[in-house]
Amino acid sequence: MSNQSGLKIAVIGGGSSYTPEIVEGFIQKYSEMPIRELWLVDIEEGQHKLEIVGNLAKRMVKKAGLPMEVHLSLNRREAIRDADFVTTQIRVGLLEARKRDEHIPIKYGMIGQETTGPGGMMKALRTVPVILDICRDIEELAPNAWMLNFTNPAGIVTEAVAKHSKVRSIGLCNSPINFQKYLAKTYGVSQKEVLPEFVGINHMHWVTAAYVNGEDKLDELLDPNKQYSAKNVSALDWDPEFLQSLRAIPTYYLKYYYMTNEMYKDMSESLEKSGTRAEVVSRVEKELFELYKDENLQEKPKQLEQRGGAYYSEAAVNLMYSLYNDARDIQTLNVANGGIYDFLPADASIEVNCVVTGHGPLPIPPVTVPEHVKGLLHAVKTYEQLTIEAAVTGDRGIALQALAHHPLVPSVNAAKEMLFEMLEANRNYLPNFFKS
Repeated sequence: MSNQSGLKIAVIGGGSSYTPEIVEGFIQKYSEMPIRELWLVDIEEGQHKLEIVGNLAKRMVKKAGLPMEVHLSLNRREAIRDADFVTTQIRVGLLEARKRDEHIPIKYGMIGQETTGPGGMMKALRTVPVILDICRDIEELAPNAWMLNFTNPAGIVTEAVAKHSKVRSIGLCNSPINFQKYLAKTYGVSQKEVLPEFVGINHMHWVTAAYVNGEDKLDELLDPNKQYSAKNVSALDWDPEFLQSLRAIPTYYLKYYYMTNEMYKDMSESLEKSGTRAEVVSRVEKELFELYKDENLQEKPKQLEQRGGAYYSEAAVNLMYSLYNDARDIQTLNVANGGIYDFLPADASIEVNCVVTGHGPLPIPPVTVPEHVKGLLHAVKTYEQLTIEAAVTGDRGIALQALAHHPLVPSVNAAKEMLFEMLEANRNYLPNFFKS
């Protein structure tokens, strides 16, 4: 990929509170990845946020003294036309919809979470059709562009794009880069000197090796007596004996599967006290946008790191950089399975280390795939495939099957009632399910 006059990048969902982070990355990498035009696009409901965050982006670029034009637009097609990269960071239904995704399942005695279980399914049903619509614009207006998706649920969205469009797309999550940073910090080395091996799918992976300067430190990290043992942010900590026999470090999201009751209790209690994660994020966002409004602010504020998605944008900028420069470095991405896991379909999206070349990512088969995680992966992947089918067709029967086969949904009867309520609550964002 070589665009002589500089690159054109379109950020769909440009009014996001994360945008200053990606702009900071573009500024830092400008000499090796010159961006001529940066288009920040949003929808009418997001126009107010787009203006605030877009003006901060303009101040940041001006302070850096770079010839990068920042365009703020509600016209998606104009932004996509001839773009080299399109990133998608959208939230269909905004934080209000997330709040419902978290609240409704809790009422039915189930995990209410943004990307996992019933809440994740609703987010997918709202999001997949909109992303596929964006893909049709990319096919027409920028057929050679790379689409980098970090709209959640990233694995489902990436797989839907691969199945239902011709767009070259790669899915991204901030979980792997966060673990890399944790590993580097733990051992006091640079990020280049660590290489964790990830096995699984988006928001459901296990670290099965953790190389530091070529030496696997997994045993040390799993040893409860060592100071390095994998500490987790939540008060609900992993059982050390369980981790030692698992022979892997599970991602935080696996707590919903391995400690369902405890996590449910935790969620329903915080729902009563302070609301769910959506309410917390909403408060953080309000504060961030107040900061962004300040005409004197010309850099990404520190507070953005509290938002929970820290380093998303760093991951996105690294990926763009490596595709553009044919860097051939290793990054953890959401790509098609191909033949990597023989127990999953070839077109399934998996989260795996890849060598990133100018032609795209080449997935590296993991050395160790624990036998005992295959069943859970297969079950959740089955749910994901059914969810994509439901999102595209609007078929309620398939949506019910997706829920019924999800490991976190204990009862078909409850699932049926909950599905009806959730579909109704999302009526405005589910045209496929409510064809007149």
